[in-house]
Amino acid sequence: MDSTTIDPPQRPAPGAVSGLAGLIFFLACVEVASGAIQGYYTPLFKDIGAHLSVHDADLNWLEAAQLAFAALVVPPLARLGDLVGHRRVLLASTAVTAAASWGIAFAPGFSTMLVAWAIQGAYVIWLPLEVALIHRRTQGNPEQARLTRRTAAILVAVLDVSIIASALVAGALVDHLSMTTILCIPAVVVTLALPVIALGVPHVPGAASGGFGWASFGMLLVMVGLVMGGLISLRVAGPGSLLGWVLVVAGLVAAVPWSRLELASAAPLVDLRVIRHPGQWPIQVAAFLLGITILGAQVPLSVYARTDPDVAGFGLGLTAAEGSGRIAGYVLCLAIGALLLPLVARAVGLWIAMAASFAASAAGYAAWFAVHDSAPVTLLWLVLTGLGSGGLVAAIPAGAVAAAPPASVGIAAGASNASKLMGGALAAAVFAICLTPHGSISIRAGEATLGGYHAVWGICAVAGLVGAVLMLAARRSAAAVSVGRT
Repeated sequence: MDSTTIDPPQRPAPGAVSGLAGLIFFLACVEVASGAIQGYYTPLFKDIGAHLSVHDADLNWLEAAQLAFAALVVPPLARLGDLVGHRRVLLASTAVTAAASWGIAFAPGFSTMLVAWAIQGAYVIWLPLEVALIHRRTQGNPEQARLTRRTAAILVAVLDVSIIASALVAGALVDHLSMTTILCIPAVVVTLALPVIALGVPHVPGAASGGFGWASFGMLLVMVGLVMGGLISLRVAGPGSLLGWVLVVAGLVAAVPWSRLELASAAPLVDLRVIRHPGQWPIQVAAFLLGITILGAQVPLSVYARTDPDVAGFGLGLTAAEGSGRIAGYVLCLAIGALLLPLVARAVGLWIAMAASFAASAAGYAAWFAVHDSAPVTLLWLVLTGLGSGGLVAAIPAGAVAAAPPASVGIAAGASNASKLMGGALAAAVFAICLTPHGSISIRAGEATLGGYHAVWGICAVAGLVGAVLMLAARRSAAAVSVGRT
C-alpha cells in the first residue's frame, strides 16, 4: 500500500480570516453609500418632477439615461478592474459618482439634472467590483465559491438596509427642507465613501493581460446610442415616428459587427466567449430580464403610488412619507430574498431557486391587474415581487463569477450588471412611451393613462415568466452537460 498521505484541506489562517472580515466591513460601508443613491431619491420622484416642472412620464428618462450610461461604462470599468486592479477602479468610480451627486443637488433645470443623473450611474460597478475583490481575496481557498456567494448576499443585505433607511429619511425630510438641501444629503454620504475605500480596501494587482478595446467601446457606444436615440424619438414624436424605428433597428443591427469584433479580439472588452458558455449565457439573460422588473419599473411604481386618484382617476394617493414606507417594506423583502437564496439553493439547487424567484416576481406584477386601487393589498404584491427579485439580485453576480475563469471574473460580473442595466434602461424608455403614447412633451394633468400602467405591469410579468422558464431550461441543459462529462 502506498504510504503517501493526502493532507486534509487547509483552513485559512486566523489573520486571513480577520483580513477578509475587515475587507467585507469596508465594502459594506461602500454599499451604504450605494443604498443612499438607490433608496433616497425614489420616494421623491413626484417632488423632483414638480421642482423641475416636468411631468410624471418624463421622470422615467432620468432612470433610462442613468441605466444606459451605466450599461456603457460597466464593461470597460470591469475590464480595467481586471487589468489594473479592482480597488483602483472602485475608488475612481466613487469619485465620479460623488461629483455627479453634487451636480444633481445643484442642477438648475431638467437638462442639467439629466446629465448629472446619468453620470451618477457610475456607482453600479461597485457591487461587481466588490464581488470580484472577494473572489480574488479568497483565491486558493477550497470554499471560494461559497464564500463569494455568502459575501454577495451580505453586501446585498447591507445595501437593502441602507436603501430602506435612505427612503425613510427622504420621506421624513421632504416637507421640511428645500429640495436643494434634501438632494445634498446623498452627495455627502457618497463623498464619505472615498476615504473608506482609500484607507480600508487593499490593492490587488489585476490578473488579466492584454490591452483595452477602444474600438469595441466605440461601437458599443454607437449601438446603445442608436437604440436610446430611437426610443427618445418615439417618445417625442409618438409611436408612428419612422426615424425612431429606423434608429432602433440600426442599433440592433450594429450588434452584429460589434459581436464579430469582440470574438476576433485577443483581449475583448466583453468576452463573448465566456458569456456564450452554456453555464454563463443564461445568467446574462436572467440579468437582463431582472433589469426590466427591478429597475425599469422603479419610477412608474413610485409615481403611481403618489398619484392622486381623485385627479387622475387611478393611483393610490400616498404622501411622500407613506410612499417611503412602502419602499422600505419592498426593499426589506429584497433583503430577505437575498439572504434566503443560499438556503433555498442548497435545498433545491441554484437553477430551481432562481426559477422560483422569477415566478414570484411574475406573480407579483400580474396581481396588479386584479387589484390596483388598494394600498394595503398592493403592498402584498410588492412583498411577493421583492422576495423574488431579492434572491435574483444575490444569485446573478455570484453565479456569473462562479462560471468564469479567474482572469475574467470582473468581466463576467460586470457583464451581468451591464445586462441588468441595459434591461432596465430599455424598459424605462419603453415605459415612458407607454405612459404617454401621444408623443407630447407638454405638461398636462393626467397625461399618463391607466392603460400605460397596465403595459408596465404586463411587460414585467412576462419578463418574470420568461425568466422562470429559462432557468428551468438552463437546469436541464446543465444536467445534460454534466452527464455527458461523466
